[in-house]
Amino acid sequence: MLKEGLKMSSRLHQLTKGFVKDNPTFSLVLGMCPTLATTTSAINGLEMGLATMFVLILSNMVISLLAPAVPDKVRIPVYIVVIATFVTVLQLAMQAFVPDVYETLGLFIPLIVVNCIVLGRAEAFANKNSLVDSALDGIGIGLGFTMSLTVIGIIREILGSGSVFGWKFIPGDGVLAFVMAPGAFIVLGYLMVIFNKYLAKK
Repeated sequence: MLKEGLKMSSRLHQLTKGFVKDNPTFSLVLGMCPTLATTTSAINGLEMGLATMFVLILSNMVISLLAPAVPDKVRIPVYIVVIATFVTVLQLAMQAFVPDVYETLGLFIPLIVVNCIVLGRAEAFANKNSLVDSALDGIGIGLGFTMSLTVIGIIREILGSGSVFGWKFIPGDGVLAFVMAPGAFIVLGYLMVIFNKYLAKK
């Protein structure tokens, strides 16, 4: 009974660690390119986060299964091929079913192949752990990344255009800088300060 309880606790930790302690954006400072470029609105941040999470979960699971049979000398190329396969599947699915989303995110979908979050989790976690644990790790880190991008997008959209998820609730124009590159750096910087001050108090 105690063993089962410890196992459940460990798996709950795998699922939730990406929210705060190992948050890829605010704590580990990974995946900054899509974070800064795609969070001009809340919906863009959410969509980019979900796309990355899809690839992260599936690549983690496959790499976990393949790792024992892959020689060390070729493991990184093998991981990249696995990740690229799922990115291609994602691209084709988005082009077929949600072309508007694909057009909005554009180049940043194929760039998931070299996203350091996905490759980093493959190297640091998936190749050393079980299928289930690797899937939970992908879900947890993916949700943490998605939440981070969505929060940044919400703040930038409110300050930049007075709306959230496309719903305009502040009349007039916002501060244009917040939907441009400077706004991304400002919002990310302040959120990282708040996030890390919270972590320091724990």
